[in-house]
Amino acid sequence: MRAVTSACERAEWARHCDTAMRDAGLRAGGARQAVVQLLARQDCCLSAHEIHDALAAEPGPTPGMASVYRALETLTNLHLVHKVDLGGQVAKYEPAHPGGDHHHHAVCRECGAVVPIEDDGVEMAIHAMADRLAFDVEAHDITLRGRCARCAGVR
Repeated sequence: MRAVTSACERAEWARHCDTAMRDAGLRAGGARQAVVQLLARQDCCLSAHEIHDALAAEPGPTPGMASVYRALETLTNLHLVHKVDLGGQVAKYEPAHPGGDHHHHAVCRECGAVVPIEDDGVEMAIHAMADRLAFDVEAHDITLRGRCARCAGVR
């Protein structure tokens, strides 16, 4: 399954977030809106600290870390953002596409780099396995852990 990748899809996701937050009785603007706009521009996941640092580098007021964490918690609870568990590392966050499209991750154990993995064959295998097991899959994620090419010395 594909993740949110094109500028059009990213803008659509940001609009979806605005609508969902309004429907939940939350006001527009503030830290939630800043986090949504930042995540809409990303190719993969970011930690709360990476989000805060990126927002601090932008013009205008910077939300505090507590506001970033609250925004991420709200967005996660509204199923607008996926909290990505990368093992012993800090949690990272990325857009949750309203159609369910997503990607998996490869994580370097040395430098912490996170690379998105998109493979329709993996998705088909997961769904075929679920069918064989008569299992209704509600969610799944795959994280490959190892060393990236740079850390492994591969050119």
